[in-house]
Amino acid sequence: MKPRIHPDSRLVVFRDRAADVAFLTRSTADSPRTIEWQDGNTYPLIDVEISSASHPFYTGNQRVLDTAGRVERFERRYRPTRKAAR
Repeated sequence: MKPRIHPDSRLVVFRDRAADVAFLTRSTADSPRTIEWQDGNTYPLIDVEISSASHPFYTGNQRVLDTAGRVERFERRYRPTRKAAR
């Protein structure tokens, strides 16, 4: 590797907000927020919305999203108007 062109890699804690799971890994990402980890050391903390702990592909669970009425609203808004026959 060429010197001085790669970002610094450090230990960072990623916390999955959806599954309430945290994991320690190496990353070049940085954060002003910190957390004390199980080993007693303090690491930068990065909150993520989804990870392998909560993603349906990895967990096998499907999330049910409230989509009731969205298709009907779309069709009503963009339905072509019919002109009266003359």
